[in-house]
Amino acid sequence: MDILLNDIEIRVLGSLMEKSMTTPEYYPLSLNALTNACNQKSNRDPVVSFDETTVVRALDSLRGKQLVVLSASSRVPKYAEVFADTRKMVTREAALIMVLLLRGPRTVGELRSKTERAYKFEDLAEVEATLDELGESGYVTKLPRMAGRKESRYAHLLAGDVQVEEAAPRLESAAIVVRAENERIADLEEEVQRLRQEFDTLQSDFEKFRKEFE
Repeated sequence: MDILLNDIEIRVLGSLMEKSMTTPEYYPLSLNALTNACNQKSNRDPVVSFDETTVVRALDSLRGKQLVVLSASSRVPKYAEVFADTRKMVTREAALIMVLLLRGPRTVGELRSKTERAYKFEDLAEVEATLDELGESGYVTKLPRMAGRKESRYAHLLAGDVQVEEAAPRLESAAIVVRAENERIADLEEEVQRLRQEFDTLQSDFEKFRKEFE
């Protein structure tokens, strides 16, 4: 691997990749938008609470590693990732890397479901084939199957070799249901926030249009 990132850089890069693929209309991201993206509660593991200073330091480091650029498309400084382009990754590859950066090691099934907004895989076989390609390129590794788990998980290698943690205690069925419900609610809250942003933009455009004809 030609790069080695720390945990904060991983979250910043993953957040930029996610927004570039799922909400391109709001991309590149301002510092405030990027900080919010890093700290959002849905599709993140672990959930963090970075301040802007922490994000700026990570951005400076990522720019030095030529993984992020500062966009000159607006008066407000905005940031964009160039990792996927410089590595000539196709969308399906970038989508898998993005989820692994934001959520940590995942199974093939989890990766297929979590990449849907960025890329819709036809089936699990396509996910596995893409993971194999990324593995050959040195970006992904297949972890040993943990005790009590039926499926192996995959992890990215952008932070170096992966330390396999001990198997977590099995959750009771009720706890599993609660976790799934909390994640569903968090996804809905993120969607509502996106729709509000779109509404605010439309409202602002309408006001400008109305003033032109007053």
